[in-house]
Amino acid sequence: MSDSTGDHTNPDYMPPLAQAIPLGLQHVLAMFASNVTPAIIIAGAAGFGFGSDQGALGFPDMRYMIQMSMLFAGIATLFQTIGMGPMGAKLPIVQGTSFAFLPVMIPAVAGAGTAGMAGLMTGVVIGGVFHFLIGTFVGKIRFALPPLVTGLIVLMIGLSLVEVGIKYAAGGVPAFAKASAILGAAKAAHTAPDLSNVVFGSMQMWFPALVVIFVTLGIKFFMRGFMAVAAVLVGLIAGYIVAYFMGQVNLGNISRAALFELPSPFRWGFEINWAIIIGMCLMAIISAIETVGDVSGITKGGAGREATDKEITGATYADGFGTAIAGIFGGLPNTSFSQNVGLISMTGVMSRHVVTIGALFLIAAGLIPKVGAVINTVPINVLGGGVIIMFGMVAAAGLSMLADVKWNRRNMVIFATALSFGLGLKLVPEALAHMGKTAQILLTSGLLPAAIIAIVLNLALPEED
Repeated sequence: MSDSTGDHTNPDYMPPLAQAIPLGLQHVLAMFASNVTPAIIIAGAAGFGFGSDQGALGFPDMRYMIQMSMLFAGIATLFQTIGMGPMGAKLPIVQGTSFAFLPVMIPAVAGAGTAGMAGLMTGVVIGGVFHFLIGTFVGKIRFALPPLVTGLIVLMIGLSLVEVGIKYAAGGVPAFAKASAILGAAKAAHTAPDLSNVVFGSMQMWFPALVVIFVTLGIKFFMRGFMAVAAVLVGLIAGYIVAYFMGQVNLGNISRAALFELPSPFRWGFEINWAIIIGMCLMAIISAIETVGDVSGITKGGAGREATDKEITGATYADGFGTAIAGIFGGLPNTSFSQNVGLISMTGVMSRHVVTIGALFLIAAGLIPKVGAVINTVPINVLGGGVIIMFGMVAAAGLSMLADVKWNRRNMVIFATALSFGLGLKLVPEALAHMGKTAQILLTSGLLPAAIIAIVLNLALPEED
């Protein structure tokens, strides 16, 4: 039931459509770039993204993953805003594809092509079911995740991904591989490398990426309202225009995309990959805690109250169910989007119906392949400029959480040990060359060993007076 009395802090408040539609679209624009980026990154890591042989076909698999990112972000958002039995917080929570899972997913599918997608999507489905079950006890495990642990985890997510942003901005992973091969051969032969045919790292690649970064920063800090909220998206558009005039944009594949396409269940098959399943289940715990924080942020910022146990439990159920359904149809894990929490605090409108309208926009876009085809035309270096900022903001959010930590000797030792192991294994994966494939995938992500060490040490070491 909607409430039209004008109480903006009431989730059931329904603004006039003339206000509700642009407010809903604003929510979509605030999360759009972050929502589709993980699909592009996973496609690139697996080997069927930018620079792959699928380019001649219009990147059909990557385009499909982008579609599913939009479609199931919208569907998962409806689970939160409308609810289904005990599922859903019935709050203005925007769901979207999560960056947090990337450090686990990237090594799991690296170089495997579409053959690696069956194991990944099966892991997403099982991880989503596990995430759903966390809703039954999520409130009881919050004690094990103080700001020291959660801040470190979020920081590690950002640090694990900054390498991806730099590679994209400098020209993309395939171009990086070509440059590395030429440099390696020249070093072995003790000769000067011939980089005349190498675009990676050239100013031709970096210039559009830098345009994205500077436009984003300029809009974020010198403009207000809608433009400031959608700063990353506007920056990407500016970089896209520059890249277009530099001849880096190919629009030829848009005409090949259909006008309408329904999702296909288990498009790449079904395969048990224990490394991915274990990783997804462990990350589900972290994602659930992130959702608890987002729900609390919405109720505190939008209504000035604490979140109820029913709202937290319902939000966690919707998180897991949305992820499981997305995995069946080729989508990546979903979670609540923190940037939209900030948007609610900024606008002061806590209406769940506004977010429902935004979800309908996402669902419509997800059913139209031409939307995905247009996104596919964004050059990899332009996207890189955006993700440098996105991933840096993730790391900065972790540092912000760590600001609440009392930095005594105990907490410094926990942080130092977890960070050294996690980041060290990420930087030197060869250190685990004698371990099994499953252990390598889980540990070289950097994130999971850091999280496990921090949680165990925090529970085991006595507090200092």
